[in-house]
Amino acid sequence: MTNPCIICVAITGSVPTKANNPAVPITVAEQVESTHEAFEAGAAILHAHVRNDDQTPSSDPGKFARLKEGVEKHCPGMIIQFSTGGRSGAGQERGGMLPLRPDMASLAVGSNNFPTRVYENPPDLVDYLAAQMLEHDVKPEIEVFDLSHILVAAQMADKGQLTDPPYVQFVMGVKNAMPVDRDVFDYYIHTVHRLFGKDVPWCAAGIGAQQITLNEWAIIAGGHVRTGLEDNMRLDRQTLAPSNAALVQRAADLCAKHDRPVATWQEARRILGLREVAA
Repeated sequence: MTNPCIICVAITGSVPTKANNPAVPITVAEQVESTHEAFEAGAAILHAHVRNDDQTPSSDPGKFARLKEGVEKHCPGMIIQFSTGGRSGAGQERGGMLPLRPDMASLAVGSNNFPTRVYENPPDLVDYLAAQMLEHDVKPEIEVFDLSHILVAAQMADKGQLTDPPYVQFVMGVKNAMPVDRDVFDYYIHTVHRLFGKDVPWCAAGIGAQQITLNEWAIIAGGHVRTGLEDNMRLDRQTLAPSNAALVQRAADLCAKHDRPVATWQEARRILGLREVAA
């Protein structure tokens, strides 16, 4: 039986600017165009942040609404995942877009160090965001920056705070957080399988030059992958990535190398237990 690999494209994030790479999409129109190119290259999930006109992070639900409308029009069936990350807003403001009912949203279930700050995810805020996702039928993607976060996710699942099956993403390579370590990666997989079952889907994301490393590890191990300009702006040390689509194509090429078909949006929705939509 084939095991299709879901490719998630994180198009913008909260940090990269056009000064870092002119291909980073900032306006909603740029984001829709970049997403469409990535969708055509094989991405089934869009992971989305929005920005202000000066390129600073935003949590404006109106911007998220326009992005959702544009992606639904130009990328029918694509899974839309909004970020509730801490750089875009404070407290419950981080979940202000959840009533728009995207298919998914990121959910960090614990705090950790980032390059120059603490990424704060206090328990009361995690509980609030999880409750909002349940209320609005939004599937969380559990962003794991530390082993403890998998254990917390299991506790939340036992209490009915997460939809089933859970979807866990390992984020490795953030400075001052979990480095890219193969033994840790393998133990993450072991822990997810032990707590959630052998068939639960999982994903991995690598930061910077380690993006391609995590892509390949995940593909070989039977997981799913995240790529995109949010996490990495280069094809190699000398070459800026010309687009999000180019990074998606690189991941798709790795899938072909290791005999993993790239998941269609229909297959991705089935694997993740998401609601069906008309193409």
